[in-house]
Amino acid sequence: MQKVKAHVKVWTRSLAAVSLVAMIVFGGAHEAFAKRSGGRIGGSSFSAPTRSAPSNSAYSGSSNGYYNNSGGGGFFFLPMFFGGGGGGLFTILLLVIVAGAIMQAFRGRGDGEGITGMASKVTVAKIQVGLLSSARSLQQELTRLALESDTSSVEGLATVTRETAISLMRHPEYWVYVSSANENTKFALAEQKFNSLVMSERSKLNEEVLSNVGGRVLQGKTAATLPSTVSLDLEAPSEYIVVTLLLAVAGDSLSKLPPLRSTADLQSALSAIGSVPADNLLAVEVLWEPQSDDYTLTTDEVLTIYPDLVRI
Repeated sequence: MQKVKAHVKVWTRSLAAVSLVAMIVFGGAHEAFAKRSGGRIGGSSFSAPTRSAPSNSAYSGSSNGYYNNSGGGGFFFLPMFFGGGGGGLFTILLLVIVAGAIMQAFRGRGDGEGITGMASKVTVAKIQVGLLSSARSLQQELTRLALESDTSSVEGLATVTRETAISLMRHPEYWVYVSSANENTKFALAEQKFNSLVMSERSKLNEEVLSNVGGRVLQGKTAATLPSTVSLDLEAPSEYIVVTLLLAVAGDSLSKLPPLRSTADLQSALSAIGSVPADNLLAVEVLWEPQSDDYTLTTDEVLTIYPDLVRI
């Protein structure tokens, strides 16, 4: 009987030791996982109706026009003042001019020049900022933006862009690292280049525990909620938060964005981004890591995961 009790005691101690090790290992893994979890806000209007090329009806419907889209069989409507029968050298020249104009319109659609109200050139840009952990309120601001924004409309995406820029501009004393890149491309290639950039930056996150993209909000179990108060410890170790802005903007408003090497450069770039008109904004993605204000990134993590960041 005593031997049985001794064995039970040994097994109990062993089980307790194993349980303690498991709690340490898996608890640490969960904490590390949550630490590397990020948030995401964004959407695209590349395929929105207002971005499509003008329809053929743009060349029809006028009583003085030359293109008949009524399905009556004739392609050109000849003015009645040619003696009722058409013909003649002037009529032929007129047909050539009109046909040339229509062909030019269709040719313009191929490179984005036919896009209604849009320029053929698009700037795909990235701005990445590393901030001290003391700027934890920024994580809360981005979380609130993710939960409340309408990312299914162009106006909503413009609001996300503007509010993100403003949130970053409110914390200049915490800016430590910055990275930027931009490329000018044709409209036909812009969406592919933007999507490639988004995929590259998203792959750096372990998980997106909070996202609002295209009007769809997804929230994981480890996503942070919005606490009523914020506790900032200015003496805390210099750990970091990283925020990434990715944009596709039509026109020239961001085409000459210089490499960012100082706080003044970053301030100017954020001001330019926040001022982009909604009509010119084709797509935007905002990524931040960690999403929860309970966690920050170490210096080694920042420099390993985001090697393009430079100190300012």
